[in-house]
Amino acid sequence: NPIAGFDGVEIHGAHGYLVEQFLKDSANDRADEYGGSLENRCRFALEVVTAVVEEIGGRRLGVRLSPFADYMDCHDSDPHALALHMATKLKGIPEGILYLHMVEPRMARADGRRVVPKRLRPYRDAFGGTFIAAGGYDREEGNKAVREGYADLVAFGRLFLANPDLPKRFELDAELNGYDRATFYTSDPVVGYTDYPFLG
Repeated sequence: NPIAGFDGVEIHGAHGYLVEQFLKDSANDRADEYGGSLENRCRFALEVVTAVVEEIGGRRLGVRLSPFADYMDCHDSDPHALALHMATKLKGIPEGILYLHMVEPRMARADGRRVVPKRLRPYRDAFGGTFIAAGGYDREEGNKAVREGYADLVAFGRLFLANPDLPKRFELDAELNGYDRATFYTSDPVVGYTDYPFLG
């Protein structure tokens, strides 16, 4: 709703929430037209996207997916097929959507550091539009992903939680606050979300 002052909406079809519970075969045990086959499991998500496009227009809508994640026991036996199907179907939305935002598979370790697996290329190619990658990126890896054309944009979660001025820190290549995972997703109004320091 433009009156609310928002520029757009992102449908959260990731991390074990309702939309993803339909998408993934570990959670979806329905026996109707919304369960069973890959096409049926994706039906609800695509109907939600279509309904939102009809309400606000596709150029104001993004979709976030985490096909490789296993949050709240919500995983899929073939995440590649799921991601490819959704990326292809989202490309086919008549008006089109603004972007597809997808989460990388879990990071691996190499030479003592975390390495982003960068396995999202097939879904970027299938979608064909603006693509956002997320999942363990730091400043260096994020810049590299954009520079090499792997993604158009990179999203940051944990780093933003701990660094309310993350863009400025990236711009200055300043030291980052470490994050405290124990305070994630808590209802404490003081500890964890509002107490990380800004640059001095």
